[in-house]
Amino acid sequence: MDQRIELIHAWSSGDYSKSELARSYGISRPTLDKWLQRYAEHGEAGLLEQSRRPLSSPQQTATALIERLIEEKLRHLDWGPKKLLVRLRKQDPELPWPAPSTAGEWLKRAGLVQSRRRPRSTPASVTPLRAGLQPNHVWCADFKGQFRTGDGRWCYPLTLTDQASRYLLCCRGLPRPGGGLSRPWFEWAFREYGLPEAIRTDNGSPFASVGVGGLSRLAVWWIHLGIHPERIAPGRPDQNGRHERMHRSLKAAVLKPPAPNLAQQQMAFERFRQEFNTIRPHEGLGMAVPAERYGPSPRPYPARLPAIEYPTGLQLRRVHSNGCIKWQGRSVFLSEALIDEWVALREVETDVWELRFGQYPLGRLGPGSSQVQRLSV
Repeated sequence: MDQRIELIHAWSSGDYSKSELARSYGISRPTLDKWLQRYAEHGEAGLLEQSRRPLSSPQQTATALIERLIEEKLRHLDWGPKKLLVRLRKQDPELPWPAPSTAGEWLKRAGLVQSRRRPRSTPASVTPLRAGLQPNHVWCADFKGQFRTGDGRWCYPLTLTDQASRYLLCCRGLPRPGGGLSRPWFEWAFREYGLPEAIRTDNGSPFASVGVGGLSRLAVWWIHLGIHPERIAPGRPDQNGRHERMHRSLKAAVLKPPAPNLAQQQMAFERFRQEFNTIRPHEGLGMAVPAERYGPSPRPYPARLPAIEYPTGLQLRRVHSNGCIKWQGRSVFLSEALIDEWVALREVETDVWELRFGQYPLGRLGPGSSQVQRLSV
């Protein structure tokens, strides 16, 4: 303290520069400036040693907040960090509660967050989408978003259109979206209109699966019938834009509000289908109606399901009940959708084999590999 007072007096005399004083007292220029500023602001009291204790204790505050967050989480185990923070901010709005991402990290470190298992993605379509310029080249299928009818029951509208003519082949309200309930209505459409060359869908159930090639049981059935399953890219509903546009019209016409029950809703669907096909002009068809551009397919629905046939010279393997085939002494998983089906392998490079189900490419098997490599378009 005495040295600091002596330094101030020496500076006040005007006989010394700051550099000379700093060298004489063995301090840096910034330190000298600090003491001069403190003296100018507070006098000799400013030269006293000040406490090094921080004005705030972030760590202590964070620990208290973590404890409160964990206590609230234990009361509401099914709540996420956003809901927990909303409640805590209402209780103590003056506290510096963290962002939801930080709160989530705190809960994860405390073992109160169960990591979500990343769902397996459906493989991308292995063939490019067809143009569908003529009727029955491409049919488009989808489920219009589910809704509840007036009696509170769910309705999942299965829709099927012809890509070229926009003809609405089928619109059927189902209580569930599974393949078991969907297949009879595809069969009805095949009997009524014949078989298309391809059916375009999204990557959801029951049209696709996470197995090799993305095939579902419904798609396997289509391949038996000589129909090529094609899927739009994930997140690209525009690749099925004509079908999606029909869904907009369907929603505006018969879902505001929904019918009192599923039977009456189906009647509304049929009225819409008749109007859409035979009365409503379509700008994309030069103001013609879809019925003027559509005609049934020349390929009839067969009385018996055709078997998959392969040319000679290919290696054939039967898919076992666990969805696997045996290949070069290894078990290779394909898909449960292919159980009891025959698949073919063709060598395309040295010990590299192309795997197919009928004409549909599934992937490739490399040297010593027990996992099918996905194909890309």
